Amino acid sequence: MGAGHAHRLYRHGHSVVHRLPPHTKLAAAFAFVVVVVSTPREALWAFGGYALLLAAVATAARVPAGYLLKRLLIEVPFVAFAVLMPFVAEGRHTEFLGLSLSVNGLWGAFNVLAKGTLGVAASVLLASTTELRSLLLGLQRLRLPPMLVQIASFMIRYGDVITDEMRRMRIARESRGFEAKGVRQWGVLAKSAGALFIRSYERGERVHLAMLSRGYTGSMPVIDEITASGTQWAHALALPVAALVICLLGWTL
Repeated sequence: MGAGHAHRLYRHGHSVVHRLPPHTKLAAAFAFVVVVVSTPREALWAFGGYALLLAAVATAARVPAGYLLKRLLIEVPFVAFAVLMPFVAEGRHTEFLGLSLSVNGLWGAFNVLAKGTLGVAASVLLASTTELRSLLLGLQRLRLPPMLVQIASFMIRYGDVITDEMRRMRIARESRGFEAKGVRQWGVLAKSAGALFIRSYERGERVHLAMLSRGYTGSMPVIDEITASGTQWAHALALPVAALVICLLGWTL
């Protein structure tokens, strides 16, 4: 599934984190995010502890800080939303630099930024140390519905094909002197999008018929059987277990 396809987030390496089975890393990342989301927003020190845990994982995985920070830019839209919360939220207000800010909005903004950043950082670390094909095998190992795994597999396999088709259509338009300068050119772009949709749909039908002719019955054969030892599970779950301790302390202290 998805063999031969690499994603831009993946960083090739041979660290202990890279060698962990993919389903153990998926389970650990999911558990870590659940723990972070369950932490009370008032426990400021707890979020610092989570950041230190992720920094330790990044160090063990040999993922540079700059590499990680650059890929955290994907959460910029959420940052923009969080910045607006102190100005639009209701409740008690406080003055800061001549601005009237909602206290609940400030707490909400911090909650979104802290938990969102930690969740995105955990996801980036997972993607940086696990190939796409391994992620799909890990999802399959965790008993995710087979149809969802197959859909994800085909998205990865044929995403590059569709992207290349878009590139060829753009080159064909430009070779005929087309330039998208304003609203008047939207009609041409809409027709191109419609043609791309039809070609993709027809390609999907051909692929499906080819699969049926080769004996496809609704499930893909398991080529690689991935297993994990108790030691590997212990290494992977060390992150969410340590985070759970911090979370419990955050609720009690």
